[in-house]
Amino acid sequence: MRDLLAVWAGRVALRASRRLGYGGSSLPGQVALRIQPAILRRLAGRLRRGAVLITGTNGKTTTAALLAAILEAAGWRLIHNRSGANLIHGLVSAFLEAPTAGRRAPHPDIALLEVDEATVPEAVRELRPVGVVVTNFSRDQLDRFGELDATVSLVARGLDALRGRGFVALNADDPLVAALGRGRPGRVIYYGVAEAPCRAAGEAETREQRHCPACGRELAYRSFYYGHLGRYECPGGDFARPASQVLAREVDLGGPAGASLTVNVEGHGEVPVVLPVPGLYNVYNGLAALTAALQLGVSLPNAAAALARARPCFGRMERIAIGGRELLLALVKNPTGFNQVLLTILGDRPSPGRPRRRFLIAVNDRYADGTDVSWLWDVEFELLARRESEIEGIVVSGLRALDMAVRLKYAGFPMSRVRCVPHLGEALDVAMASGTARGPLYVTPTYTAMLELRDILTRRGYTPPFWKAEETWS
Repeated sequence: MRDLLAVWAGRVALRASRRLGYGGSSLPGQVALRIQPAILRRLAGRLRRGAVLITGTNGKTTTAALLAAILEAAGWRLIHNRSGANLIHGLVSAFLEAPTAGRRAPHPDIALLEVDEATVPEAVRELRPVGVVVTNFSRDQLDRFGELDATVSLVARGLDALRGRGFVALNADDPLVAALGRGRPGRVIYYGVAEAPCRAAGEAETREQRHCPACGRELAYRSFYYGHLGRYECPGGDFARPASQVLAREVDLGGPAGASLTVNVEGHGEVPVVLPVPGLYNVYNGLAALTAALQLGVSLPNAAAALARARPCFGRMERIAIGGRELLLALVKNPTGFNQVLLTILGDRPSPGRPRRRFLIAVNDRYADGTDVSWLWDVEFELLARRESEIEGIVVSGLRALDMAVRLKYAGFPMSRVRCVPHLGEALDVAMASGTARGPLYVTPTYTAMLELRDILTRRGYTPPFWKAEETWS
């Protein structure tokens, strides 16, 4: 009776929340957990094939969306927290939202859940997953996690709780992630990139990890792909980039439209893959999704074909048409991710024939964004200054608009082309009205600013609420 009451109350809260114009991605789970603290474990017990968890600093939502597209194309019934609510109450809400929450509804095949790094130990205990995917690690929300070692240790505790059950898919090119596989029982599968456009070791981009996890010596990098991802080894021979069972070759990033690559899978052959999302970081997200799909029994050709038909999830390189013009929305939340977004938008080298870009950068400091915005000083905004001839103007907005303007000033970007408009609706109007009509407006918001912006666009009739748009993302 307690289980039934928890499900009923949670779903009532979901319907009420959405009628009031809210997403209902967390409140229903909070209500259900208050009535039945064990509700997540009870609902997970109805899954036919168990659960897969996706965690890491960047790429969780996109990786989960790409994997969802593969599994849905294979005919699987999914429970999926598409909204990105990845704490325990958000995971419960995902179960409540699915029509399978009722006793007489058909049981779902699998729960595909992105999980906050700090939530991984509890999520593993409650869900007992058949697999865990780890994307990457970098500094993020220092006010919540503290130093990066604390984040890594939380995920390691969750993997330990698996006790060798299921598979663990790890990014071989991130030494912090790859080290999680050392001595670990069960199926450990690595994915990585054979060769990719590289950045010089002396460039200002943040490098989170330079030391061997075994002996502490500084790792020797033959190349940096971005951040601290690349080809590395310990000079003492204690640790090296592991061999990847899923390996990307012939990577063509192709600009903001998407990327193409060839994927070689040990024991499965080779297949060309087209990704509908741009940037090297999304190549890794696609590899992570492909790796998990193969472990779940999807064939390589079918998985590759489904990836090509996938769509970006909301706020992650999402394209929105506004009165004959285009807005490209790219969530940012830490230095590594912001650097990759800037490189994807601007490209590796100047392109004289392209229209000059227009930016709207919106920075909030609410809890979900991280209340410490000092990370802005680790973003390579100097790239914008070096390429300022390609940039028409920048509008800064949000609760920390002034902080963002100061950061651009110290980066050397001309202040004559920066406008500070704290109110996001007004900032959007200013950015859309300024300059020429050629080319999209590139909007890079933090998390709550992204939700606020999508709410503005929804009220103006340009986008549906995100819980309705979910149906078209995969």
